[in-house]
Amino acid sequence: MNSYPPIRMLIDGAWIEAPGQPVINPASGLAIGTVPHAQAHHLDAALAAAAKGFATWRRTAPAERARVMLRAVALVRERVEEIAHDITLEQGKPLAQSRAEILRGCDLIEWDATEARRLYGRIVPAEPGMRHTVIREPVGVVAAFTPWNFPLSSPARKVGGALAAGCAIILKASEETPAGAMHLAQAFLDAGLPPGAFNLVFGDPAFISQHLITHPVIRLVTFTGSTAVGKHLAALAGAHMKPVIMELGGHAPVIICEDADPRAAALASVKAKLNNAGQVCVAPTRFFVHAAIHDEFVAAFGELGANVKLGDGMAADSDIGPVANARRLHSLKQLTDDAVSKGARLLCGGAPRDGHGFYFPFTILADVPAHALAMHEEPFGPLCLVTRVHSLDEAIAQANSLPFGLAGYAFTESARNARRLGDELEVGNLAINHFVSAVSETPFGGVKDSGYGREGGTEGLECYTHAKSISHLTA
Repeated sequence: MNSYPPIRMLIDGAWIEAPGQPVINPASGLAIGTVPHAQAHHLDAALAAAAKGFATWRRTAPAERARVMLRAVALVRERVEEIAHDITLEQGKPLAQSRAEILRGCDLIEWDATEARRLYGRIVPAEPGMRHTVIREPVGVVAAFTPWNFPLSSPARKVGGALAAGCAIILKASEETPAGAMHLAQAFLDAGLPPGAFNLVFGDPAFISQHLITHPVIRLVTFTGSTAVGKHLAALAGAHMKPVIMELGGHAPVIICEDADPRAAALASVKAKLNNAGQVCVAPTRFFVHAAIHDEFVAAFGELGANVKLGDGMAADSDIGPVANARRLHSLKQLTDDAVSKGARLLCGGAPRDGHGFYFPFTILADVPAHALAMHEEPFGPLCLVTRVHSLDEAIAQANSLPFGLAGYAFTESARNARRLGDELEVGNLAINHFVSAVSETPFGGVKDSGYGREGGTEGLECYTHAKSISHLTA
């Protein structure tokens, strides 16, 4: 299992080849394959196929939809080693993290598939002879756009919600990490999903988004990515009166209260930041640590961070792999240097590794001033920023000071602190004493510039439907 698969697009149940761009292995910086680029005729074919697929899939019983989706999940689980290998090649994360991502994607689809059997309507009490009924219907054909950092689980969130609700989907997955989405599409094809219900394309993001979002076949747009791009797509969708689900950037705060165990919090923080080399929209980044335990936390954090093993994701002993591309190396170095120049103290890491590949070490900065660029711009990499605070009021104020509000974390043993954090932190997802921001059963999404709409949970599934009210006079 050493080769990378040929990448193709899926349109109307058929695999399509086309010229495109190289796929780069971030561990070596070398091309490992080619991803096709869709042209207008490919997109028009996908739109026609999705319209046809929707007409079939929406009339498929929820139990039968679940059967097909669960069969696809079973196939992905059977193929986990092959898929994990390809994801590590294209994205760089350690194999164990690739496996975990795949299995998490399976859980997301599994939950949506079974929950869709409970998309209940309701009967509203009325006078004799009148019946008011509310039902939920699939919204229609969905245009979905997913990023490079989670090649399978990010597509799984959107594919699972759309298909479970009875929608058809055109997925524009990342050109940098296309294999995960292709494997997912193959599993659904093999599971017997009707042709056209799931279409997969790659190519120029601006061209594809303009072509799809403005087309009348598309009824919903769902996007995961940067705030700047999300605002552009939301405006484009709004001009055509189409609803959107926007899961956008974050800059997650971690508040460590004076009653927390500083070493346990440091250990949990390092483990959480290892995920995907910090290239996660909910990655813990801004650490606001109470002065009473600050020095002990920083000592433990720096010691643990210095022992993180950086290496090829294919190596069993690698804790983190390379970042995804050269852009990330430049950005992380720039943010680190800026913070140090403004008074931050470097505890570990700080500079790209010499040689081939895109390797940036686990990096921790202490005493980071509020005006450092990294405190305002999401680093999207293995960079941690520690700031001393003297009260919970100060910590919450600093945590809420940015326009982002996706995920937040806190460590405390105080019920009063936990209540205040839950009430006052401006985030869509809050985890206290751990770093799991959401599970399949709970809604995931942000507030403020981190987006709106939800994925996961019953709230996420309902975003792929609209409510229809039927009023019937029977006498």
